[in-house]
Amino acid sequence: MHRALLAATAAAALLITAGCTTTAAPPEPAGSRDAGILLFQWTWPAIEAECPALGEIGIDWVLTSPPQEHVVRDEWWVHYQPVSYQLESRLGTRDEFAAMVATCAEHDVDIVADAVINHMTGLGTPGVGWAGSAFEHYDYPGIWGPDDFHQCTESPTGDIIDYRDEAEVQNCELVNLADLRTGETHVRERLRAYLDDLLSLGVAGFRIDAAKHMPAADIAAIVAGLPSGTRIYQEVIRGQGEPITPEQYLGNGHVWEFTSARTITSMVESGRLNPRVVFGPEGGSTPSEQSISFVDNHDTERNGETLSYADGDRYALGLAFLLAHPYGTPQLTSGYAFVGRDAGPRLDDAGAVLPATCEGASAAPQPRYDPGAWVCPQRWTLVQGMLAFRSAVGDAPLTDAVTFDDRALRAVTGFGRGAYGFVAFNAGATSTEATFETSLAAGRYSDVVSGELIEVDGAGRFTATVPGYGVVALHVGAVER
Repeated sequence: MHRALLAATAAAALLITAGCTTTAAPPEPAGSRDAGILLFQWTWPAIEAECPALGEIGIDWVLTSPPQEHVVRDEWWVHYQPVSYQLESRLGTRDEFAAMVATCAEHDVDIVADAVINHMTGLGTPGVGWAGSAFEHYDYPGIWGPDDFHQCTESPTGDIIDYRDEAEVQNCELVNLADLRTGETHVRERLRAYLDDLLSLGVAGFRIDAAKHMPAADIAAIVAGLPSGTRIYQEVIRGQGEPITPEQYLGNGHVWEFTSARTITSMVESGRLNPRVVFGPEGGSTPSEQSISFVDNHDTERNGETLSYADGDRYALGLAFLLAHPYGTPQLTSGYAFVGRDAGPRLDDAGAVLPATCEGASAAPQPRYDPGAWVCPQRWTLVQGMLAFRSAVGDAPLTDAVTFDDRALRAVTGFGRGAYGFVAFNAGATSTEATFETSLAAGRYSDVVSGELIEVDGAGRFTATVPGYGVVALHVGAVER
C-alpha cells in the first residue's frame, strides 16, 4: 500500500477508535456560493440574458468590462481609455446597463463594474469619443484639464520604465495613458461621483483597474464614504523584487492574487497538481479572505502568463483545481477566441460589439475556436459540476491530501474538503485508475463530470478511473440519501 493510503487508513482507524466512523450519514450540503465570472467584452443586453443561467449554476457575481465612454477604435483595449464618465459605450447604453443590473439582481447575481480611475486616454492625437465627446491627451472639456494630470519627472520618456521605482510606477504614464493626479481632493471627488453614479444603478462594487499605479491611500480616499458592503476588488500585479505589493492595498478591500494563477499554471504544466500547495502569507501570497483567485484574465490570456481557453482540457483542469481549493474567492473568465494580442471582439457596421451568445455552446473545451467565437466555459459540464462541488463543501477545510509514489500514478493527486467532498485530479494525458482514502461517509456518489455513480465504502475509500487531464469529484449534494 502507498504511504498516502497508509496514512489515510491510520487516520480512519483513529476516527473509529474515537467513536466517529465514516459510516455516519453524509452531512447536508453547505449551500454557499462565492464564485464570480468576468464576462469580458459582453454587451449589457447579453449579460442580462445570461444572468438567469449564471444564477442557476451558482455564480455569485459578474465582472463587466468598463462602463464609460471610450476612444473609438477596433481593439479590445479601447474600453480602458476613458473619454468621459458617461455610461455610453460600444457595449451598450446607460438604460441597458441599468436593466442588466436589475435583471441580474433578480437572479441573485451581483454586478461588479470595472472602474478605470487611474488614467484617461493614451492616444497622441485629439479625437472624439464613442458618445461624441471631444478630447485631447490632457484636456477633457468639462471634466479634466492639463493640471489634473501628473507631469512625470522620474522617467526620461514620461512612461514607466523601472518598476522597481515606486514613484515612477505611480506618477508616470502606463503606455502613454494620461495619468490622473489622484492625490488631489477635487480629482478624488470627481472620481467618487462616477462610482456613486454606478452605485445608484445598483452595482455591488468595483474592480479598481491599475490600482498598483495609484498609492493605496489615494484609493482609500476615493472609496471613502461608499456604502457599507460595497465590493472593492483591486488589480495589483505582484512583481518579483518590486516595492509595490498587493499587501499594501488590503486595507481597501480584496486584491487579485496573480501568484495563485501562476502556481496553478505551473502545476498543470509540470504534470502534477500538488494537493499540499501552500497559498496565503506562508506561501508568499495574500490572505485567502481578501484574495480573488483565478486561472486567467483578459490580460494573462493574451500575454501567455497563465493557462487560457486555448489550452483546452488542461485549462479546464486548472479551473477544477481553482474551484475545488478553499483558497480565495474564485473568478472565472468568459470571453472570445482571438488571434493577435490586440484583437477586439466582432463588431457591427456601426462599430458596436456584437452580442455574446452561448446558444449551442459545447459542454466541454474544444481543441480550437474560430476567431471571435464566444468560448463560454460557464456552459462546460466540468465547470458547472465544480461550481456545485464548491457550493456543497462551503468553507470546509482541505483534508485527505493524496499523492502516489508509483510512477504510473504520479500525475494523479487529490484532496478532500472534510466530509463534504473529495476531488481527484489527473494532470497526465492517460486515463488512470486509483484508489483514494477520504473522509466521505459511505454511499453512492455521482461524479460531477461523468455522472457515473461511485461507491464509497464504510472506511471512506473508493476506486475510480480519472480521465487524462480530467477530474473525478464527489460531494454531498450528489449522493443517494
